[in-house]
Amino acid sequence: MIQRFSFEKLDLEGAFLIKPFVAYDERGYFIKDYSKEVFEENGINHDLKEVFYTNSHKGVIRAIHFQRVNQQPKLVRCVSGKIYDVIVDLRKDSPTFGEWRGFYLSEENKHQLYIPSHFGHGYLVLEHSIVSYKCAEKFYGEYDDGIMWNDPDIGINWPLHLIDQMILSEKDNNLQSFSEFKSKERSN
Repeated sequence: MIQRFSFEKLDLEGAFLIKPFVAYDERGYFIKDYSKEVFEENGINHDLKEVFYTNSHKGVIRAIHFQRVNQQPKLVRCVSGKIYDVIVDLRKDSPTFGEWRGFYLSEENKHQLYIPSHFGHGYLVLEHSIVSYKCAEKFYGEYDDGIMWNDPDIGINWPLHLIDQMILSEKDNNLQSFSEFKSKERSN
């Protein structure tokens, strides 16, 4: 059985939910989750610069991260396990500024998210997981930034009932609020 690439435009402009090419047979499956040509044919110019993987325990929550300068468009897929992945529109001139959307990404469904520039991104790990980030810009630690995972103004509805204990890094525990982010954006 073969599943072809499919691209679903999301209501947050520039973001896509993507089903990759998968060929199944008696051995298992072969997956192609990125093709510059196929992505461009579907209106996504994603010039791959770096690839990262995270390995996370169940209960880890990775807050809403972004890069202040040299924004990192990302193609995110859960290679193994299951996560609840969240994107937040941080484009101050966007009609959906501050809105979020959440998606279950897993090894089983093989879905991936294309997250454009000026979006925040985070996730809750629902079972031990490996997550792939295919980035169209390099990571610059000096520009790394984020917003609290539980910011009341954004109001993300995390499925916390699916975990027993939350694991949050000290860094993510000390991130700014959305209000603080907006006041910094106004001053720029």
